[in-house]
Amino acid sequence: MQILFILKQSFLKSLNSYSNIFILHSLNNMDNFLTELNATLEGELFFDNLHKTIYATDASVYREMPLAVAYPKNQKDIQTLIKFATKHKTTLIPRTAGTSLAGQCVGNGIVVDVSKYFTDILEFNEKEKWIIVQPGVIRDELNQFLKPYGLFFSPETSTANRAMIGGMVGNNSTGTNSIAFGNTRDHVLELEAILSDGSVVVFKDLDKSEFKEKLQLETLEGTLYKDIVASLEQKEVQNEIKNQFPKPAIHRRNTGYAVDELLNNNIFDSKQDKLFNFCKLICGSEGTLAFITKIKLHLLPLPPKENVLLCPHFKSVKEALLAVQNIMPLKPYSCELMDKIIIDCTKENKAFDKYRFFIEGEPEAVLMIELKAENTTALSKQIEQALEIINKQAAMYVCPQLKGNEISKAWYLRKAGLGLLANIPGDKKAVAVIEDTAVHIDDLANYIDEFTAMMEKHHQKAVYYAHAGAGELHLRPILNLKESNDIALFKEIAWDTARLVKKYKGSLSGEHGDGRVRASFLPFMLGEKNYQLLKDIKHTWDADNIFNAGKIIDAKPIDEDLRYEADRKEPKLATLLNFDAEGGILRLAEKCNGSGDCRKTHLSGGTMCPSYMATKNEKDTTRARANTLREFLTQNNSERQKWNSKEIKEALDLCLSCKACKSECPSNVDMALMKAEYTYQYNKINGTPFRSKLFGNVEKLSRLGSVAPSFTNWVNGLSITKKIMGLAQERTAPKIAKQTLRKWISNNRVVDSSFQKADNKPTIYLFIDEFTNYNDVEIGKKTILLLQKLGYIIKIAPIFDSGRAYLSKGMLDEAKKIANKNATTLLPLINKENPLIGIEPSAILSFRDEYVRLVDDKNYKNSSVAKHSYTIEEFLAQEIKKGNSTSDFFTEEHLQIKLHGHCHQKAISEQNYTKEMLSLPQNYHVEILPTGCCGMAGSFGYEKEHYEVSMKVGNLVLFPAVRAMEQKEVICAPGTSCRHQIHDGTQRTALHPVEVLYNALK
Repeated sequence: MQILFILKQSFLKSLNSYSNIFILHSLNNMDNFLTELNATLEGELFFDNLHKTIYATDASVYREMPLAVAYPKNQKDIQTLIKFATKHKTTLIPRTAGTSLAGQCVGNGIVVDVSKYFTDILEFNEKEKWIIVQPGVIRDELNQFLKPYGLFFSPETSTANRAMIGGMVGNNSTGTNSIAFGNTRDHVLELEAILSDGSVVVFKDLDKSEFKEKLQLETLEGTLYKDIVASLEQKEVQNEIKNQFPKPAIHRRNTGYAVDELLNNNIFDSKQDKLFNFCKLICGSEGTLAFITKIKLHLLPLPPKENVLLCPHFKSVKEALLAVQNIMPLKPYSCELMDKIIIDCTKENKAFDKYRFFIEGEPEAVLMIELKAENTTALSKQIEQALEIINKQAAMYVCPQLKGNEISKAWYLRKAGLGLLANIPGDKKAVAVIEDTAVHIDDLANYIDEFTAMMEKHHQKAVYYAHAGAGELHLRPILNLKESNDIALFKEIAWDTARLVKKYKGSLSGEHGDGRVRASFLPFMLGEKNYQLLKDIKHTWDADNIFNAGKIIDAKPIDEDLRYEADRKEPKLATLLNFDAEGGILRLAEKCNGSGDCRKTHLSGGTMCPSYMATKNEKDTTRARANTLREFLTQNNSERQKWNSKEIKEALDLCLSCKACKSECPSNVDMALMKAEYTYQYNKINGTPFRSKLFGNVEKLSRLGSVAPSFTNWVNGLSITKKIMGLAQERTAPKIAKQTLRKWISNNRVVDSSFQKADNKPTIYLFIDEFTNYNDVEIGKKTILLLQKLGYIIKIAPIFDSGRAYLSKGMLDEAKKIANKNATTLLPLINKENPLIGIEPSAILSFRDEYVRLVDDKNYKNSSVAKHSYTIEEFLAQEIKKGNSTSDFFTEEHLQIKLHGHCHQKAISEQNYTKEMLSLPQNYHVEILPTGCCGMAGSFGYEKEHYEVSMKVGNLVLFPAVRAMEQKEVICAPGTSCRHQIHDGTQRTALHPVEVLYNALK
């Protein structure tokens, strides 16, 4: 018996060995096939671990490793990919911005990303109000193009500044204004698409004679028309569709293929005038039927300019929903809801403080009702009617009325809702599983009542927000999908919700589609006969299942391929920086939910993410970096392997550490912080590069160079020096001043107690940072003289280095020593009456930012140093508000100033402080340029391998804006790196705000 057992085990071991060899052989063969495929494409194909990892997720709960990632350049490339997929029995997963919430753009085939090359507006007809675009055109950028013509493409998703038209067609996207303008399907006139056999077709309105012509075709296109007639002309099939599909009055319905819409034409209903158009079916088909290459859209005139946003506050969600039912007859432009959970999330995000201005008290729910009219009289009448209707309930306790710029600020808060939900502390998150249900507006309050009772049964308090006026709320349970118990609950809640939605004959998806998360419920929601009809349609269009397999049809169970392994042992990583607030560096990376705010372009404004704006590569987004960190810090076995990942190093390479993600990302994914930690850990294993040591030790080297500044500057400017240091030859090196600022202060005794200050003015501790002391000495001098002229006593803070350069190079041991030393030195000195003031933003702001994570004293966060360290602009802006600094000191001459803000200033402080300071002279007019990052980012722009990207970033907005300035206008930039970049990119000299104000003194 024992012998038989040993033989059996030996046989199984051999079989397993042969199996492994076969698998490896197959994988090697596929790599060879993919290499051959890449050689035939004009675009690019990647199948390395990094690219596969960053495309393994979207904004859903799923993670599935693709076979490869393709960036096709043209129609021929897509046809080549179709041929390859057919031959090798794989699938093509179309993707634009990759923000799908239902898992539409994850899968184990080839992800085909058209967001890089298919981005052209091809044809525009102003008179007939239509436009033809490629699928990678961004919705908001399309409307920027159309605005001068008084037209727009109306569906407005919350992701409109990065959502692309191809994705909007795939999901049949709607948005905040759907109650006024409908969904994407309503505005698609024609689609050019490539079918599964590689043929190119155009779908559009067809009259009866044109339809008959299609039936005569002996091609796959002809088969599509013949098959749909054979299926839908049967009365039994039509009745089954009408009985089982959601109520037609629910405009937001994205359940399965839209065969119910396909019945509404004169081919299947002789009473109708509408023409047959397959676009109705393709919209919402999630790339499972054909590959779209061109889209013809119907455009609308811009809505009336007179508008108001009513924001009634309620003490319960139900009261808010009852108000919605009563207000809808007024036909508002939009009617959205935010609940307390969403509103409270904004409290935790400093960047959203200024957008909370209209929130009063602690509402359980706030409606956002936008009314529009052609004139103020008509608008006033609408407001009066709306308030009368809402007041009848006696449930509203306050109703702010927002106008002008207030409206866009409030909508920004609402649109950030999805990302803000990631800020819920811990592993429990608001999960996108049933967040898309839609019922008839008359059923909404009762439906929510039953839904709430169901959630209470599961001991859940859901998040309620979004499109109340359309009968669709984003309902999210709060679950930990790292635990098997909550995964089971995830599935159970999904089923209970499906039953409830079916009871009200609603749609399980109102806009975000079926994808992976809802597709497995389609047989139940639509009935087996209708589901079989959908399967037949899929097979006719795509017999080999090469288009986005597993979406809508034949989906895997809802709980397969989840982003996290159930009940895994959470990796614990020792870090030098303190990540306790997030629960560790890994959880900070996990806060990224994939909503893709980092994919907006420079045309949308803001700073995040400069490297993506320059390259348009997903690899260079904050999201991709977070995905890569999450993947390799989790999956690698040993801690050494985790910190020695070449994939993470590559993903972080083009991160400029601008910190825009710290504030502009609704989830506050501070990639600069994680880059500093990873670089530190990586260098501990591999050694710190020579160039990094040089840049990190800038204070020490500048001190040494200041002994013979002329010689130092000559050496630094030599071509051979730049070559040895790995610097771009095109760069001008920062000059060491002939005399350091500290030496000037000592020699001239300009800082002492002889200056008399007013009783109401604080005594300032001025931080002379490492850049101001050696390079920007004139700025330092003018800072001191300016402050003294304004009546402030200045003391020089007894510290010499902020540690900023060490932080940027991941030299955290050195940065920590400096932070601890500076904190110990400053704690007895700095307080409200004696603040610490800095000149260089990146240096002084580190006392409020990185020092909190570097200093050993856990109470430093609440210390006087952290609370009372200010940029010179912050300090003077506050003093102006107190009346301590007035325009009396300054010239009355006129001056136009263009301001480029420092990235860290935007992320941690506020540009308006600089504007307020520069506006102190009464005739100085300041314009904040929408410039984003300058591209220099400390040492980044000097490094030869980063020079090209650095200049591309500068050329997005900053350089063109500076070149367009008149000579008499002043360009102002607080950051030393920014001023160097402006000089190298435009040959214009930018001034520090202090210089401008000093020059304005009488």
